[in-house]
Amino acid sequence: MNLSHLENAHLLDITRRHFFGKCALGVGGMALNQMLAADASAALKIDPANPMAQRPAPLPAKAKRVIYLFMAGGPSQLELFEDKPKLRALSGQKPPASLMSGKRFAFLKGNETLLGNTRKFDRYGQCGMSLSELLPHHRKIVDEVTWLRGMTTDVFNHGPAKLFMNTGFQAPGRASFGAWTTYGLGSASRDLPGFVVLQSGPRGPRGGAALWSSGFLPTSFQGVPLRGKGDPILNLQSPAGITREREREFYDTVAALNHARLDQTGDPEILTRLNAYETAYRMQASAPELMDLSRESADTLAAYGCNPAEPGYARNCLLARRLIERGVRFVQLYHTNWDSHGGPGENLNENFEKLCRETDQASAALVLDLKQRGLLEDTLVIWGGEFGRTPMGEVRATIGRDHHIDAFTLWLAGGGTKPGIIGETDELGFAPIDGRVHVHDLHATLLRLLGFDHEKLTYRFQGRDFRLTDVHGTIVKSIMA
Repeated sequence: MNLSHLENAHLLDITRRHFFGKCALGVGGMALNQMLAADASAALKIDPANPMAQRPAPLPAKAKRVIYLFMAGGPSQLELFEDKPKLRALSGQKPPASLMSGKRFAFLKGNETLLGNTRKFDRYGQCGMSLSELLPHHRKIVDEVTWLRGMTTDVFNHGPAKLFMNTGFQAPGRASFGAWTTYGLGSASRDLPGFVVLQSGPRGPRGGAALWSSGFLPTSFQGVPLRGKGDPILNLQSPAGITREREREFYDTVAALNHARLDQTGDPEILTRLNAYETAYRMQASAPELMDLSRESADTLAAYGCNPAEPGYARNCLLARRLIERGVRFVQLYHTNWDSHGGPGENLNENFEKLCRETDQASAALVLDLKQRGLLEDTLVIWGGEFGRTPMGEVRATIGRDHHIDAFTLWLAGGGTKPGIIGETDELGFAPIDGRVHVHDLHATLLRLLGFDHEKLTYRFQGRDFRLTDVHGTIVKSIMA
């Protein structure tokens, strides 16, 4: 054997050992990460064969389930919740330089003027919350709701801002709030997914499936979108001529093959696949019953403003109630398009009014329906978008408002929240002067209501512990009853 051959063999051996044992992203590192992740799941007592089994929260919990009403696009707090007489008085004038210093916006060029709203406002309820004429049904729930008027975020473009609001990070790859919730608590439903997504409006939300992704968590915990028309999930029904008995035999055969492969590889995603097949089989019976609203009373349908045959936000709100009644842990509704820049389809007049009509009645009806059925006490309802809108007007085909990260309004109801008003913005609506709540603080508080210390609900991935609040977040005690 010549010297060159020996050198090559030695190099090959070093390279092989480096790959298997020393490379941080090699097989050794990946195997270690798998074991550490398994340890994290073991700490939560997650059965890999039944990851959605219910688990008790480690801390006393007021909320047992979540309905998240996501107004995708950023609803204007200045047209809905923030009456600013000073802003109206100065409408058309340049904003104070002191308030603009260091600010960044998605589209504003710096030459825009202040824009006062033209809506009629009044104060309602014992809390005296300010509501515009565009939300007449919200007046019925004004004292059931925790109004967060000092919300702030970090990200001013839609896709990243939606990701930030849902996952605590502005890039894809992190686990969503819904995934963290089902990871921590499992689900009471055996026949439906633990985390369900419903959509309405002219298109899906920017950010897409990453908004309800499980990220680095096992894929059992990701959100499952249900369609508004036809079969709730494509290909859910059996092909013509296939009986339930034959289909059961098929599932059992596939399960046996998957178990054989699992024994060989130990890949946890095979268990996820097995669980998905079983859930799909059970959903063939449960999903059609869920979507059939014929047993809902005429009064209930009228309260939501719901036409059972017409897909849309009102129907989705009613489905959200039906889903949690069937044990689903987390239901998220997305409704588009609240992106009121001005121009075709995005103006602050008829387009904005249409969105309010589509969502106002059903949102309020959901809260009242949950309360009447004794479900609101331990169901956490969230309403809001990814950011707010600027006090300055943006001139396109018509005048609208740009994205604003420094001040917007979000409301909570039920699940251990304390009704009332938290936060106030300055007289022009630029920033909070009291009760500032950052997205990370909101996430920390919501997790605490669900029975978790946000610093301890973690998952080890690529050598570090991840959590919904990253390395941030402070519990806002004034939110909690």
